[in-house]
Amino acid sequence: MYPRLRTLLWNDDAHRLRLPWRLLALVVAITLLGLLASLAVGALFSDRVRSVLALTSTQSTAQALVAARNVAFLGTQLLVTIGGVYLAGRFVDRRWFRDFGFRFDQSWWADLGFGLALGAGLMTGIFVVELLAGWVTVTELFYVARTGFSFWPWFLWGLATFVAVGVYEELLFRGYLLTNLSEGFTWFERLGTRGAVATAVFATSILFGAAHAGNPNATLASTAGIVLAALMLAAGYVLTGELAIPIGLHTTWNFFQGVVFGFPVSGTANGVSVVAISQSGPRVVTGGAFGPEAGLLGLAAAAVGAASTVWWVRWRTGTVGVSQAVVVPHLRRSGGE
Repeated sequence: MYPRLRTLLWNDDAHRLRLPWRLLALVVAITLLGLLASLAVGALFSDRVRSVLALTSTQSTAQALVAARNVAFLGTQLLVTIGGVYLAGRFVDRRWFRDFGFRFDQSWWADLGFGLALGAGLMTGIFVVELLAGWVTVTELFYVARTGFSFWPWFLWGLATFVAVGVYEELLFRGYLLTNLSEGFTWFERLGTRGAVATAVFATSILFGAAHAGNPNATLASTAGIVLAALMLAAGYVLTGELAIPIGLHTTWNFFQGVVFGFPVSGTANGVSVVAISQSGPRVVTGGAFGPEAGLLGLAAAAVGAASTVWWVRWRTGTVGVSQAVVVPHLRRSGGE
C-alpha cells in the first residue's frame, strides 16, 4: 500500500511531487501570499493610518490616494503571482525561475520587440477596419474619465498596468501551467510530444477563458474569443520556449485596445485613452461592450497573430516546431515527469 501511495504522490526519477500535487502547491502558495498581501494593503490604507497622516479631502490628496491604492493593488498582484511561481518552482517543481520562459538573451529581447509590434499592429488594424466601416467615431482626444485628473499620469499608469498584466498572466498560464501540463501529459505515451503540448495548450486556453468569464459584459462568445486569443498567445511560447513573444503581444494588445483606441478591454473600461470613441456596428463583428475579443474582428486578429508568430519564428530560426524547453524543462536533477 505504501509503495503505491508513494508512486501516486512522488516521482522518484525527478525527485519531486507529481503534477497534481505540484499544481496544488502553486494554488496554496499564491493563496497564502495573496492573504498576506491583502492584510498588508488593508493595514496601509486603514482609516487609522489615514488619520495619522492627516490626509485631507482636497483634490490633490484624493488623487494621490487613488494613485497609491492603484499602485499597491497592481504591485501585490504582480508580486503574489511571481512569488507564488518562484516558490512553487524552487521548492516543488525543482526548476529555476528562468525555466518558465525568462532566459534573457539577445533572442529573447528580439522576440519581445516582435511581440510588442505585433500586438500594436493587430489592434491598430481592428481600429482602422471599424473606422473605415463607420462603426467607430472619435469623440474626444486625450480622454480621462475622472474629472480633474491629468491625462499623462493616468496614461502612464495604463501602460504600467498592462505591462504588469502581460507579465503575470503569461507567467501563470503559459510559463507555469502550460509547461507543467505539457510535461505531465507526456506520461500518456499515445499522445506523443505534440499531442501532449496540444492538450496542454487547449487546457490552459480554456482556463484562461474561464478566468475572464466573470468580467463585466462577458458572454459565451466573449469567453470563446478569449480562449482563441489564448491559443494565439500560446503559439509564441510553444515555438520558442520563452515568454518574450506572448508577454509583448499581450501587453500591447491590451494597451492599444484600451489606452490608445478606447475600446473596452475584456469588458472593462480603462478610464483613459488617447482617443475616446462612440461605437456602433454589429456586435458579432465588433464584440460590443466586451471589446474586440468577443467579435469576429478579434477572431481574425488572433488568427493573423498566430500565423505571424509562426512566420517570425521560421524567419528567425529557420525552423518551426515544439520547443523542447516546454516539454522537458531543465531540472536540478536528471529525470522526467
